[in-house]
Formats: sequence, C-alpha cells, structure tokens
Amino acid sequence: MNLKLITLALAGVFSLPALAQTEIQWWHSMTAVNGEVVNDLAKNFNASQSNFRIVPTFKGTYDESFTAAVAAHRAGNAPHILQVFEVGTATMMASKGVSVPVGKIMRDAGEKFDPKTYVSAVAGYYTAPSGEMLSFPFNSSTTVFYFNKDAFKAAGIDTAKAPGTWPEVALAAAKLKASGHKCPLSIAWQGWTQLESFSAWHNVEFATKGNGLGGMDARMKVNSALHVRHIENLANMAKQGLFVYKGRANVPEASFISGECAMMTTSTGFYGNVAKNAKFDWGLAPLPHYPDVPGAPQNTVIGGASLWVMAGKKADEYKGIAQFFTYLSRPDIQAATHQRTGYLPITMAAFELTEKSGFYGKNPGTDVGVNQMIRKTTDKSRGIRLGNYVQIRTIEDEELEQVWGGKKSAKEALDSIVLRGNELLERFEKANSKNSKG
Repeated sequence: MNLKLITLALAGVFSLPALAQTEIQWWHSMTAVNGEVVNDLAKNFNASQSNFRIVPTFKGTYDESFTAAVAAHRAGNAPHILQVFEVGTATMMASKGVSVPVGKIMRDAGEKFDPKTYVSAVAGYYTAPSGEMLSFPFNSSTTVFYFNKDAFKAAGIDTAKAPGTWPEVALAAAKLKASGHKCPLSIAWQGWTQLESFSAWHNVEFATKGNGLGGMDARMKVNSALHVRHIENLANMAKQGLFVYKGRANVPEASFISGECAMMTTSTGFYGNVAKNAKFDWGLAPLPHYPDVPGAPQNTVIGGASLWVMAGKKADEYKGIAQFFTYLSRPDIQAATHQRTGYLPITMAAFELTEKSGFYGKNPGTDVGVNQMIRKTTDKSRGIRLGNYVQIRTIEDEELEQVWGGKKSAKEALDSIVLRGNELLERFEKANSKNSKG
C-alpha cells in the first residue's frame, strides 16, 4: 500500500462520526436576560454529559408557543419539552394523551425525584388531585412592585420605603406628576397583577371552587365590591394621568427600563432585565394592598411557567429529559438561576443556599417574591386553575382596556369579564366531562 492510500485510510478512520447524541427539542418563550439563561442552561447541561443534547428554540410569546405546540401535536411533530405558562395548566391537565406526567418520567428513568423538596406553593400548583406531579416547575414567579428611586428623589418622595398601600401609590403618583413625570404608574400583565394576584393578596375569591382547584364547575367572581373599587380607583388615576396604560402582557416593562414610567407592578421575572439594563437607582417591594381589608396582605399567586413533557416520544429521549430535569433541580443551578433572573427558587434548598450566600442582603428586595409566596395559603389564595384560561385572560385585557379608555365603568367591565368568562368555563366543563365519560 503506497503512502497516499495509507493517508486516505487513516483519514477515513479518524473522520468516523462520534456516537450520535439524542437530541431533545425544548420550545420556550423567554426573551432578553431570561432567554440568555435558557440558552446557558441548555449549553451547560450539554457540556456536562455526552449522551443528550438539549436544543432550545424560542417560539414567541406564551400564547404563541402554546398555539404552535397544539398544532405541532396534531401534526405529530411536537417538541419533547414545552414551556407552558401557568394559565395553560388546567387545559394541559384536561388534554388526555398530550403529555406524560413528570413524576412518571423521573420514576421510569430511575432519577431521584421527591416533590416534597420543591416549594409547596409551586409544586402543589402543578400536581394532580392524585398527588402525581404533572409538569416540572421551571420559571415560577409572582407579582411585585418596582419603583424608580431617582424619580422618587426628584419628586421629593422618601425612597427608603416604597408605597405599601394603594392610597400611598396614588399619593406618590400625584407627586411624580407634579414634578413633571409623564408616566407615574404603569401595569404589566394587568389581569394577573390587578385581578388574580390582587384577589389572593386580599384573600377574596377570584372564582368559586377554590379558584378552580376544587373542580371544573368553577365560576368567576371578579365583580365583587372590592374588585370594582380597585378598578374604579385605577380608572380615576388614568383620567388624571397618574396611571398610563402601556399595553398587554409584559409590553409595559420597557417603559420602566427606559425611565419613562416610575412605578410598575409586574413579575419577579423582570428582575434580571432591570438589574442589567436600568440606568437609574431602583427598588423592589411587595405588591400594594388596601389597608382596610381584613386579612390583607395574604399571599400572592404563582405565575411564570412549567415544563411539560409531550407524549409519543422514545424511551431514550425521556431518559435524557429526566436527566435534564435532575440537572435543573440541583440547588446550585436553581440558586444561580433565581439570582440571575428573579424567578423564584423552586426548591427550599436553593432558597437556603441563596440566603446563606448573602445575596438577599446585598440585593435588597430580591427576597420579596419568595416571602410573598411562602406565606400560609387559604382556600382563596392557593392559586388559580381554570379551563380556557388563556382565552379568559384575553377577555380581561379587552374589558380592562375599555375601562382605561373611558368607554366602560369598572362595574360594567368586571360584570362582562364574569359573564364572558363563565361562558368559556361552562364550555370547558361540558367538553371535559364528556371526555372523562367517554
């Protein structure tokens, strides 16, 4: 064999492909800093072992990725892992054959998995009445209050303590406006922050049947005297230019980062973006409440999303998913993710690790969300799990926009949310009671 043939033969040996890794597709809806975290988690897990490769793909907003996944499931090409926001939980639970419970995935793969290690308010939300955990808690959040300390100083407002009540928020907004601020207050995720979390925080019902956790025959109750009072107050603030509506979902958050709006109620998951991009001194505080409401403040409800494992995949793919979930549950990984994003630590071990590290002391306010969530819950504050809730959220947006635009009174809009929401809940109940019988 001449030298050329030997060289070719050796080249053939050394160019043999390595053993193929099992690819696992992960669809998500994370942007900005949170999107970077998702990519880093996948990259670091992939580097930690050689058998599996997590491929994260941004699929648009929570609504968009949810819709895309439904279509992909019907076409037989759904991803392995789907990030579903909390309002899609009831729909996923009722969709037979679409997903595989995370508890089963972990058991079948022989991975150590104890739901008791997760923060109870988080784990309980994603657990079936049978006790089986259905999805993996990933980016759990809750609603908090952000404020621009530089804007407060310019308006002569004390920055040492954020407004803790809604009357104090209105007073601060008036001072901000008087000092020339064009947007004293805005609100992101308006249905979640001003109706859902507002209800739990004041220990009043959002819906019957324990806000849906007690059965599919739940019905909306957001037109109580307290709900009407609050939305009326916000409407009056809007008329006076103290509250400026900036859009649905998390769209308003950009107006806080830019310094345009001085106060905002939104997710703890906004923290990473603010910490990285805000060019001013800012603070983070508990959600405001009404001081004359007995039992307030109680606790806020879970937001964010969990990871659902889609059905119809291969055994080795499920094994890789289980190993990835074990990786995500590690206290060091959880603590680092919590500290970088503001999402809640999903295990008590990660919370304790963060506390011991001194992170909360160095970054005041970063423990607010955790403390709001780990309070003792009541039957009115454990969370909200309603069918067709993605569509109900849209109804909330539509009706509240009518209020902010001066086209409907608070009572008219809230009555309409209850009426339209209940129609969807009845439809969901009928469809799924047929499924359970059939």
